[in-house]
Amino acid sequence: MPQQHRAQATREAILRAAAEEFDRLGYEGAPLSVILDRSGVTKGAFYFHFTSKQALASTIVQVQDDAWPVLARAWLGRGLDPLRTMVGMFDEAVVLLSRDVVLRAGVRLAADRELGYPGLASAHLRWEKVLADLLFAARDEGQLRPGVDPESAARAVTAAALGARLISTATSRCADYPERMREIWRFLLPGLTTEEWCAAAERMFAAPDVL
Repeated sequence: MPQQHRAQATREAILRAAAEEFDRLGYEGAPLSVILDRSGVTKGAFYFHFTSKQALASTIVQVQDDAWPVLARAWLGRGLDPLRTMVGMFDEAVVLLSRDVVLRAGVRLAADRELGYPGLASAHLRWEKVLADLLFAARDEGQLRPGVDPESAARAVTAAALGARLISTATSRCADYPERMREIWRFLLPGLTTEEWCAAAERMFAAPDVL
């Protein structure tokens, strides 16, 4: 294996091993020695790629932080109606979290930082802004029920999704997060959207591959 490829493979092994431990135990509960054992990497090789355990955690946080704007731009570029964009984007994010331990660990580490250091920029608030913009657009297109406030609705969706993720993390390592999120949509959407849009949403959930 060429040296560059070998170095990349080593870095990826460290990231994945660290993500598995951070996802399972959090930052404080995951000793660097355990991460090294899991990755099969020597301490010298580790310090070639990362200056510290904190730097490693920061890299994992950045990986997940970079993923969501890319996902959002892809869905916004599909030309779908605002609500279908919102549901589809959220569904894909949830599926990614259920399958990708690096993203999942990054989300946990970022949330732990926000709790430990109040005032940090919050990923959840960024999600709220994206959802609120879509819900304002949905209101302009006549897709929301009269009286629905887009900003309040965005906060409710974000809070429900966060709660579902925390429960799913504790009970199944996020394996059932997609189904939990679909259950949330089934209860929330009828209270947010017009009957016409909600009827179309029922067909979407019956055939989720169309999202």
